[in-house]
Amino acid sequence: MRFRLAVLVLALVAALAPLTGGAAVATRPLVINVLSGRADLISGGDALVSITVPSGVRADRVRVLLGSRDITQRFARRPDGSFTGLVRGLRVGVNTLRAVAPGYAGQRTLTNHPNGGPLFSGPQTRHYICQDSARDKQCNQPATYSFLYRSTNPLQPGLQPYDPLHPATDVATTTTDRGVTVPFIVRREGGFQDRDRYSIMTLFRPGRAWQPWAPQRQWNHKVLIPHGGNCGTSYGPGSVPLDDYSGTIPAIPGYDMTWVAALSKGFAVVATALDNTGHNCNVSTEAESLVMAKERLVERYGRVRYTIGTGCSGGSIAQQTIANAYPGIYQGLTTTCSFPDTLTAGVQYAEFHLMRQYFEDPSLWGPGVVWLPTQMAQVEGHAAPIDAIAADELLFKTALNPEHQCTGTRPTVAGNRATLYDDATNPGGVRCSVLDIWKPLTGPRPTSVWTPMEKKAGHGFGGIPLGNVGVQYGLQALKDGQITTDQFVDLNAKLGGLNVDGARSAARSPGDPASIARAYRTGLVNEGNHMQDVAMINYGGPDPGLAHDYSHAWWMQDRLRRSQGSVGNRVMWFGEFPLIGDPSWAVDAFTRMDQWLSRVEKDQRSVALASKIVADKPADLVDRCANLPGIELITGPNGPLCTPVLQTHFGSPRQVAGDDKYNDRLACRLKPLVRSSFGFLLVPLTDAQWATLQATFPTGVCDYSKPGLGQVRAQTWLTYSDASGHVVYGGRNLPGVPPHSAQGWSSPAFRSALTR
Repeated sequence: MRFRLAVLVLALVAALAPLTGGAAVATRPLVINVLSGRADLISGGDALVSITVPSGVRADRVRVLLGSRDITQRFARRPDGSFTGLVRGLRVGVNTLRAVAPGYAGQRTLTNHPNGGPLFSGPQTRHYICQDSARDKQCNQPATYSFLYRSTNPLQPGLQPYDPLHPATDVATTTTDRGVTVPFIVRREGGFQDRDRYSIMTLFRPGRAWQPWAPQRQWNHKVLIPHGGNCGTSYGPGSVPLDDYSGTIPAIPGYDMTWVAALSKGFAVVATALDNTGHNCNVSTEAESLVMAKERLVERYGRVRYTIGTGCSGGSIAQQTIANAYPGIYQGLTTTCSFPDTLTAGVQYAEFHLMRQYFEDPSLWGPGVVWLPTQMAQVEGHAAPIDAIAADELLFKTALNPEHQCTGTRPTVAGNRATLYDDATNPGGVRCSVLDIWKPLTGPRPTSVWTPMEKKAGHGFGGIPLGNVGVQYGLQALKDGQITTDQFVDLNAKLGGLNVDGARSAARSPGDPASIARAYRTGLVNEGNHMQDVAMINYGGPDPGLAHDYSHAWWMQDRLRRSQGSVGNRVMWFGEFPLIGDPSWAVDAFTRMDQWLSRVEKDQRSVALASKIVADKPADLVDRCANLPGIELITGPNGPLCTPVLQTHFGSPRQVAGDDKYNDRLACRLKPLVRSSFGFLLVPLTDAQWATLQATFPTGVCDYSKPGLGQVRAQTWLTYSDASGHVVYGGRNLPGVPPHSAQGWSSPAFRSALTR
């Protein structure tokens, strides 16, 4: 051993001599490739690493050191031809990995983070209740493994529990897209990362070996990631999302969930609880969870060719916001019940919430003012008031209410120490509002606007990243003669705004300017300005009354066209089936996306990835639209040939107030209120009406010819802490991706997206 170490030291001295001013021994670089993730975002104490052994150098002449420890024995020439090893024992912080061979030397810095996180999402909340089986306060525990199988019985949908010691007799077979036929048996790995659950599933032959450099043949090295719906907050572990439509279509005979179809083709399925937006509606922790899960997958299962996301509602939000704020995680998105992000849809739903309180309480209406349901809907930009009711009850109220009980909190109960926020009895408690889990992103409210509850708590709550000062609700409806001047004036005078607890305030809400600007910077508002390197298929159907009208898909489409100049990397499908277009489209979209990415993967041209995605889209993969049951219309160059009504392509309160189709202003810049701007009225404003409008808009009205207040370009790969671990509100840019990092995340054709 001493002799070996002496030889190694001499080799290192010789190899590094040119760097230290020693003897002039010629050395050339020895490339160290970090396969399992970015070299600066390693987690859990290990990393899969390969070393490019130069031609003419024997692999057994390569030596590898982690710090001062010789770890050469962990590396070998593997069945796939690579010289690869799983580096273990990384300490939290900076680690130096060196490799030397005769005439060659290389070095790579590996920055390791705890398995419990965080990587870049910022300091974790102190109040967090782990699962009962946790080994520590970071919710860590050893991974567990179980088996599932597909039955030959058609009346047993989905997958059933499987016991290798007592094998089932009705196991179906499947043939993967690589032509490998195997029993449809799935191994499910379950564990904890980032203080929450993850799951990795693959077709698996029990009793047979699987190494990352020698996986079982049925794996095609492709990944599907499902996501969950809604938008919520939690302070404890949740469940991984495995549902195409957020509970809309359960596992039933004759219907395959997309993840089951993916497994049958040989995909790995990776799911994390933090990517269930109903459990965690925070783009930074969603992305962080996927970075950690992909690292685990590569380290234990092998390199990945490409990754496809799938999900409805909040599942569409997660895919699209992560793809824009952390490009390179996905290569393809399949979205339905689609929203571009949480926050701009949240502005719409906040205004539904305010309008409901006015419309549904006639005692608030002024003398002679009467609102018909059709007029309410016209001001809301929808077909009927039920749309606003559904959005408010099902989504908005829970998401912004800090006092609703979420996972990991306890309300005020006699004899119990409350942890849940209560504005009267526990103002320092834990707030179950998404505004508060966004706090690292948007920042706290400034001391100048603290409420009595914030003063008692001793800190500002999460900033309010939206405002409605200057918005003239119903302006277009007034111009069109759908509402009267008295209705317009009364509505705007009495609508009010939102306070920090999500409740109505008599005054309009200006929002917190710093939080508004940070919402754009962090990608909470998704402008689609970093999505040209990802392929997308969006599908949906009519959804009157359930808050998922197809217009939200158009918000994303229009923003992409504005930022990219075209939408050649996105396909839009609209069908007649409520909400989802067609029950078969989830699997169909996944299958077509797989075909699309396979073509891009094979494209060896020296052109930009964005150009390849557009050029390699299959010729028959086009927009489609069905106006009538059984009649499907393929679109032309100007988009789907559906009528807006049948598409439930509605507007929003802001659009009726004069805003544009992008719906991405969280708050507007102002211009003076001018009486002559109402010259379109057949009967001029009375002095009393004008005086009321002046009192309602003392600082002016929205100027939609200008960008929104604080509207700036989103940044990518932000971290929300500094080198000492202290929070950085609004984030700071991570350094560029270290060279030769995340080589196992995707095929070479897709890797340029990671550096965006």
